[in-house]
Amino acid sequence: MTNGQSAGGATYAGKPWLKHYPPQVSCNLEYPHVPVTRFLEKAAREFPDSPGTEFFGARLTYLDLLTKARKFARALAGLGVEKGDRVALMLPNCPQAVISYYGALLLGAVVVQVNPLYVERELEFQLRDSGARTLVVLDLLYPRVEAVGGRTGLKDVIVTCLHDYMPLPLRLLFPLKLRWDKKTVAIRPKAGVYFFQALLREAEPLPPQVEVKATDLALLQYTGGTTGVAKGAMLTHRNLVANVYQIRDWMLDVRAGGEKMLCAIPFFHVYGMTVGMNLAVSIAAEMIILPKFEVERVLKAINKHKPTFFPGAPTMYVALNTFPGLGKYDLSSIRSCISGSAPLPVEVQETFERITGGKLVEGYGLTEASPVTHCNPLTGLRKNGSIGVPLADTECKILDPASGEELPLGEAGELVVKGPQVMLGYWGRPGESSACLRDGWLFTGDIARMDEDGYFQIVDRKKDVIIAGGFNIYPREIEEVLYQHPKIKEAAVIGVPDPYRGETVKAFLVLKPDEQCGAEEIIRFCRARLATFKVPRLVEFRQELPKSIIGKVLKRQLLELEQSGKN
Repeated sequence: MTNGQSAGGATYAGKPWLKHYPPQVSCNLEYPHVPVTRFLEKAAREFPDSPGTEFFGARLTYLDLLTKARKFARALAGLGVEKGDRVALMLPNCPQAVISYYGALLLGAVVVQVNPLYVERELEFQLRDSGARTLVVLDLLYPRVEAVGGRTGLKDVIVTCLHDYMPLPLRLLFPLKLRWDKKTVAIRPKAGVYFFQALLREAEPLPPQVEVKATDLALLQYTGGTTGVAKGAMLTHRNLVANVYQIRDWMLDVRAGGEKMLCAIPFFHVYGMTVGMNLAVSIAAEMIILPKFEVERVLKAINKHKPTFFPGAPTMYVALNTFPGLGKYDLSSIRSCISGSAPLPVEVQETFERITGGKLVEGYGLTEASPVTHCNPLTGLRKNGSIGVPLADTECKILDPASGEELPLGEAGELVVKGPQVMLGYWGRPGESSACLRDGWLFTGDIARMDEDGYFQIVDRKKDVIIAGGFNIYPREIEEVLYQHPKIKEAAVIGVPDPYRGETVKAFLVLKPDEQCGAEEIIRFCRARLATFKVPRLVEFRQELPKSIIGKVLKRQLLELEQSGKN
């Protein structure tokens, strides 16, 4: 190891980030050895009449939520579900998502979150890979489940409807029917198919007599579907509890029973599950639940319900910042927002803070870490464009991707992390588990650097680095510059094949409403702010960028479109 690398190792071991923790934030935390369901039990005991969910005007208290979760656990037991069995949930954000999640965990079952947008091929793979025998699904998605059920080993399907927990006037507008292939289909009970509400009505509201330990597996959270075969990250109750404690300590001045969480980011995504649902339940916050992100609906919800916390993804904040009728809504209740799932452009952050008066900070995480590992402080030194510092009890270092040696301060390499939130491994994939988990260290696959203050900056995904003419080019740096252009709403940068340079930089751009711009204007703008080899050679304007349901730009789809010539 060189002298520079020795210095780098000492720097990481010295944890320089600790001196920038706000005074109220702990460097080390005590994590109770309890299942994640203890959050709901505690909230129902201490704040039984406090609203737990608000959904289109209907509310459930925390006592309601616990009672229904216990009934659901009993209903699952009646169907033969036992501790360790996998229970899949294919639901958008709704009260049933909270009830079924905690109900399955109360029974000691392992929750498998399924993206409601999955097509039959993806759904079949995940059900077969996880071995789930029971699935809770929204009625509108039932035909997909019916189509693959016989090929998956699925035994029981529990159907629910969004209107089940809406106010009565809205419920009357939604009979138990769905439109499928232009036909109206009524779902009727049959062998292996049950209705969520009917099961709850018949079940006893008693806690199941099952011992669930902190070390037990709680969740199979699938990841990697956009970059290869999806893998189920095995997260224990301890992983989930620890990450909630880490985030809760970071939030500052949290008033148990007195906060409101705007839940527009999906619960089926690990970020929404932890920073939206589990965090909210742990502090008995009212969850303002929206089944999907729609800009005007979100603005109306903030204006009406006055949420204090709003976890989201950068594209959500971009959409709010640029909404034409933004001035009609009062957003001043927003106190704190942690942005995750994708890089947060500085311009987006500063605009949102100016509009709301609240704090919006960038955090970082990955499914394999439950997911949060880093965040910028809400008070004190905040470095825009960085992911901040590691959370309590989280160790980090930067390694040379080729040699595996620690790199000196300021040099870019692979970020590796260790902490109580890191997964056990991948379900049924010991080889891939050992490749990314070594001596307790999780190899993230992200290229990062640490500065002298212990703040980390994600340079890019290891596999997204553009190599043009022998230079390593990191798309995020170029995207940050593009977001400074006053006409640009969204930007994504990829490397496309080039016969001379190997790869060349291409920018995909979405303009703000009523703006016009040409490629030459963009290239001139970048030339003034970037080294010549980083400046995009190609620029394409689009009406929208392909995104996942949580708002992450799917660069792989852009590359595939580019390669196929279907721009």
